[in-house]
Amino acid sequence: MLYGRQPEEAALDALLAAARKGRGGALVLRGEAGIGKSALLERLAETANTPAHAVLRVNGCEAERDLVGAGLLQLLWPLQELVAQLPAPQAEALRTVLGGSAAPADRYTTGLALLTLLARLAESGPVVCLVDDAQWLDQNSADALLFAARRISAEPVALVFAARDDGFDARGLTELVLPRLDRRAAAQLLDAYRLSAPRRTQVLDAADGNPLALLEFGRNDRGSGPCGGQRVTDRVLASFRDTIAELPGDVRLLLLTAAADSSRDLASVLAAVDALGGDGPQALEAAERAGLLHVDGARAAFRHPLVRAAAYQGAASVQRTRVHRELAARAADADVRAHHLALAALGPDAAVAAEVAGAADRARDRAAPAIACDLYQRAAALSTTLAGRGRMLRRAAAAAVAAGDLSLAAALAGQADPLTATGPERAALAEVRAAVEFERGDQAAAARLLVAGAPEAEPGPSASMLRTAATYAWFSGDADSVRACAGLLPGDRIVEGMSRLVDGDHRAGLAALAAAVTEGGPGMRPVYAAALLGDDRRAEELVTAEVARRRRAGLVGGLPEALQILARLQVVQGRHRDAEASVAEARAVAEDCGMPQRIGRLDVALARIAAIEGDAERCRAVAAGTVDGGIAVACLLGLLDLGLGRYEEALARLESAWNRPGHYMTALVAATGDLVEAAVRLGAPERARLPHERLASWAEAGGQPWARAVALRCEAQLTGREGAFTGAELLHAEGGRPFESARTLLAYGEWLRRARRQTEARARLHGALEVFERLRATPWADRTRAELRAAGDSAAPAVPTAQALADRLTPQELQVVRLAAEGRSSREVAALLFLSPRTVEHHLYRAYPKLGIHSRTELARLNLD
Repeated sequence: MLYGRQPEEAALDALLAAARKGRGGALVLRGEAGIGKSALLERLAETANTPAHAVLRVNGCEAERDLVGAGLLQLLWPLQELVAQLPAPQAEALRTVLGGSAAPADRYTTGLALLTLLARLAESGPVVCLVDDAQWLDQNSADALLFAARRISAEPVALVFAARDDGFDARGLTELVLPRLDRRAAAQLLDAYRLSAPRRTQVLDAADGNPLALLEFGRNDRGSGPCGGQRVTDRVLASFRDTIAELPGDVRLLLLTAAADSSRDLASVLAAVDALGGDGPQALEAAERAGLLHVDGARAAFRHPLVRAAAYQGAASVQRTRVHRELAARAADADVRAHHLALAALGPDAAVAAEVAGAADRARDRAAPAIACDLYQRAAALSTTLAGRGRMLRRAAAAAVAAGDLSLAAALAGQADPLTATGPERAALAEVRAAVEFERGDQAAAARLLVAGAPEAEPGPSASMLRTAATYAWFSGDADSVRACAGLLPGDRIVEGMSRLVDGDHRAGLAALAAAVTEGGPGMRPVYAAALLGDDRRAEELVTAEVARRRRAGLVGGLPEALQILARLQVVQGRHRDAEASVAEARAVAEDCGMPQRIGRLDVALARIAAIEGDAERCRAVAAGTVDGGIAVACLLGLLDLGLGRYEEALARLESAWNRPGHYMTALVAATGDLVEAAVRLGAPERARLPHERLASWAEAGGQPWARAVALRCEAQLTGREGAFTGAELLHAEGGRPFESARTLLAYGEWLRRARRQTEARARLHGALEVFERLRATPWADRTRAELRAAGDSAAPAVPTAQALADRLTPQELQVVRLAAEGRSSREVAALLFLSPRTVEHHLYRAYPKLGIHSRTELARLNLD
């Protein structure tokens, strides 16, 4: 029976009841050592211990924090048959945890695989997953469990973590902080000891409501005296340490060995004790009698983690060294052996450093950068040469970047710098420093570091560094670095194209980019080339294929980058709801995967939608959160100002952008139409002539119909030549960028009305209005209606139009519905969108009434564009 925990018991009961009704949830029990977290988990396990439930247990262990997947292994071991039923990339990720595969893993695919596994298991009944001492989970296990926890709401799964106050970042999950027991509940817990009144008061005062302290101090006199300013948990730890110190040497050796052994295998512990000169079985019996250790099958478990800590910390360092050496000699696993050798080392040791570095390499290859970083730092401390130490520190810094710890990465790179002399190592260190600067938002600094370091690298890495540097330099407006990259990397068409464009050579630059798109290649480079070229259709084809590839391969961490580009293309193609769905998915993944920079870049697409819709507050708020800044934000706010009739502000913003480094960027060239219109409406066309000349040159060289059409519209607005309007109209008819097409129709309609050709004007204006209303471009639609009224159209007042089917759905509902309409099963959709199958079903059932249908078979007949 638990005392004083009625609110916490009620919360856990509600979580279990919801799981029984098919609704999943996750909860974090947070509190100091001994506060009763494990007792609450045990109560929940007993409540759920029926044939109808599956109860899974994971126990974090401090000795296993640097063993990749150690926590997940406990959960997966009894579920190996289910693992084989998962989609291939997910099954492969979990086999890596189980030790059946050495394939490199995407860092986040394991979380997706765990989610799918729990969903499959829940098909047979509610699942209760209990994770104790979560603060000691290895990072990969923690990441996977948290990824699943945030996505189980539609599954009959209850996931409960118990963690101390610090050390387990579970942002986004509900947390329940356990307070200390009040005096009444504490007294009830202490009743079992039948203490005298003075002794009872003494224990109650000393324990201060901590249940473990109440039990420990009630059992003996240790720790219950004056506290002397010590925390309760420290006094409990000291009490355990004193108890252990009074035990015979063999028992202390057994407890130390069990505390040091990460496997928790009883036979291994007993064998090690015997090899060290002790009597393992007899010591085990004494430890059990003392209530410090209990045997659970083939495993030895401490009564409480503080007992483990006391057994290890209270031992002499020479004893700890002997134990770790023995455990290293017996270890069958290379990572476990490296772990013990590192703890047994008394100083620098080349052989041990090599083994620890090998363990770090394996952790890195298994997408466990935080663990790899710790191990590389240990290898650095064990290295016997300055060069070796510098190399390990550089690898530790790289791992810290991958783990998202930029401050640590910068510090480690700084330590490695004076120790790194050779060319390739200097280049590799430059890559790390560049990665830090990029993640901090300084692309220009990152580019300069890469350009400076690339000549010292081997040819392959050097080319990669220069390609990355050129991209960073392009988007940061560093034309000199773009040129430097082209000079150091002759023959690379994309870098050559960028270099030509920064110098205004549109014909040669765009020709190089077009050739790169034609040649194709893996990954995102052809996508970026097509985007720089302004070839929206080809860019969307390429990025859509890349998104599909990453979905099939379960490359969760790589998806936000591709979805970001897809969203921007969907916006310019007028598919705003699709773009919002892409951003919503990318944001959810990026938040779970710890990608703050990517989240900031995703906002650009949403800010452009808000600018088109004339939502000033939303546009400014979203633009303020972007990390692209500079020219990108100027273009967004310039479009917003233009739509709202603030022509002077729009022109000033865009002129300022044209005068900054980076005026060659595709986004700014494409925004020339905004600058021209603002200048013309202000009666200052001369302020737009040079930008228009650049746009015309760029559009002619690239040959994209939408770009040539916008250039002609600008010409018509600047000169009044009707032939330019009609030419633009014809080019827009080839498709692409409907918002720009509607603006051309509006401008031409205005020109025709002023020329008193009302019938022709109304035809163009009605075409423009239809597009603006579909895009919810309110200020542009209002302006078009005003022109229609001026042209004598009495049918111009705003009339609510029927809502498009896609607009009735949330972004995620739209994604789910579109994939289901293609004939995919819920499991297939779930695998592609990194959701659980029940979540997919949940979205479908919510979507059906909004679409006016009743079943999946009706989806194929709907127009969801």
